[in-house]
Amino acid sequence: MTLAHNLIAEAATRIGRPRVSFEFFPPKTDALEAQLWENIRKLEPLDPTFVSVTYGAGGSTRDRTHRTVARLVSETRLKPAAHLTCVAASKAEVDGVLRNYWHAGVRKLVALRGDPPGGVGLPYLQHPQGYASAVELVESAMRIGGFDISVAVHPEKHPSSPTFEFDIDNFKKKLAAGATRGISQMFFDAEVFLRFRDRLARAGVYAPVLPGIMPVTNVKGLRRMAEACGASLPRWLVRLFEGLDDDPETRRLVTAVTTAQLCAQLAAEGVEDFHFYTLNRADLTYSICRILGVRPEQQAQS
Repeated sequence: MTLAHNLIAEAATRIGRPRVSFEFFPPKTDALEAQLWENIRKLEPLDPTFVSVTYGAGGSTRDRTHRTVARLVSETRLKPAAHLTCVAASKAEVDGVLRNYWHAGVRKLVALRGDPPGGVGLPYLQHPQGYASAVELVESAMRIGGFDISVAVHPEKHPSSPTFEFDIDNFKKKLAAGATRGISQMFFDAEVFLRFRDRLARAGVYAPVLPGIMPVTNVKGLRRMAEACGASLPRWLVRLFEGLDDDPETRRLVTAVTTAQLCAQLAAEGVEDFHFYTLNRADLTYSICRILGVRPEQQAQS
């Protein structure tokens, strides 16, 4: 922990308290919904800049997303950013969701084209009456409500993109359509994000990009997710988890230390915002935020 602590202390003298945001996914059962709300209440005192709620292609998942976002507006002081995709929906359906969010008091969105229903790597099939891209979705959202919009970026290139330049040009188009910031796909080496930031700067793109941080203790599951989204897993990270399949407590400790160190390295390079993919488990994210100096407001002032 010493290296992470020293990096954090050095960064803190220059940037102060980091800003954080959190991502949740809609629960599939009532029991999981109760668990989700325990996690939301655990992280709420950290005063995140926003919390996002993912959005699937299925009707039941969409309904749960809408219900979760509505509860966040009415029952918490959090600022929810609702995910919205173009997948398997007509323009009229998507616009209807946008209007419902606006009338419900939601002012933030995460606008995504979305993955093909069959999974990443398959051709994207546009709905016959639907939007073709996240650019078109951002344009529609701005016409309907003037939302504050985040969009996805890929520090290691989107799996279906031919080049980095193509990815960056697409990000430029999203910004021109009205997006405010990018949120990065997960990564596990600070240099990956920093090199991507340099690529953006060379292309004249200076919009904020939040690093997407995923604290994961299951390397087998992580490997599947990483392969699907084109994220690389450093060999040194995989080796740290070898032999720990039956030792969840040690895996959790390793995750907390390595994730805090990743954030500290980014903070030392001037990164001030961190977006955590919580996987609906607050404990690890909360611990890492504490290491970074992000604490409930009343504790931070004491």
